[in-house]
Amino acid sequence: MIRWLCAGLVCCALALPGAALAGDFDYALQARNVAPDAYAFIGHNEDFDAVNGGNIVNTGFIVGRDGIVVIDSGPSLRYGRQMREAIASVSALPVVLLINTHHHPDHFLGNQAFADRPIGALPGTVQAIASDGDAFAENLYRLCGDWMKGTEPLLPTTTLHAGRFKVAGRSLRLIALAGHTGADLAVYDETSGVLFAGDLVFNGRAPTTPHADIDVWLKALDELEALSDSPGFVALVPGHGAISRDALPIRQTRAWLSWLQASLREAAEAGLDMNEVLTRALPAAFVALPVAASEYRRSVGHLFPTAEKQALGHAH
Repeated sequence: MIRWLCAGLVCCALALPGAALAGDFDYALQARNVAPDAYAFIGHNEDFDAVNGGNIVNTGFIVGRDGIVVIDSGPSLRYGRQMREAIASVSALPVVLLINTHHHPDHFLGNQAFADRPIGALPGTVQAIASDGDAFAENLYRLCGDWMKGTEPLLPTTTLHAGRFKVAGRSLRLIALAGHTGADLAVYDETSGVLFAGDLVFNGRAPTTPHADIDVWLKALDELEALSDSPGFVALVPGHGAISRDALPIRQTRAWLSWLQASLREAAEAGLDMNEVLTRALPAAFVALPVAASEYRRSVGHLFPTAEKQALGHAH
């Protein structure tokens, strides 16, 4: 079952036409200044492949008075190392903490590059990396090839919990949620007003759902949107897609999930089988969304069996 879920998360995509394989395995990471002392690295809106090396994720870092807090470590040891080099080009302060927002491979497989620093995560994330990490890594090796050389899962060493958290002279608000996975951590930097939302929020890309509970996810989005409406909010860094200065990516993610849930429920209640559901057309609002077709197919595999069971239960 775990291997099936992992395969669903990291299903292979064809390389983009005209793209050249990178001989030097350079992720070309560029730190983007989101707000004073808050930065992000923005990945491609693509699926994993041997061209992008798994660089489809957003990671980030916050420069505090006494050190640097890193948000997620990327998909590989190479990425993590290059991330540390890019961070060092911005600030000479030491990394004092790496935070893993959740257990999907593009967010934690760079942990080895930070093995000399504390790595923090929610308890559920630590447990999920321990159980799924090896299978995730195997799948990324198949999809991304030598970009993954030397990469092995490394567990977080520090357990984090919800609440205000002082680190490196910076006040962070750790928001423990769920829905995309069983444990999703959003990080709000109260000094800069930047919200690092992890994969609870996708911007201009269809969400992934291998461990999703959509009802719980929608409630999490409501909480994040309320935060984005509060005084002091400046920017949102989603797990995938462009940085935003408003709550539009939250609403876009909610719209996709709400449609997906309603569509699968309606199909199940109509007695359609999975093959019929897979051939259904996407709504016009989502047709042009990057990887929408492939993520829809994966989501049918992830979520439709449960929708069928629920429909059968209602029928009785």
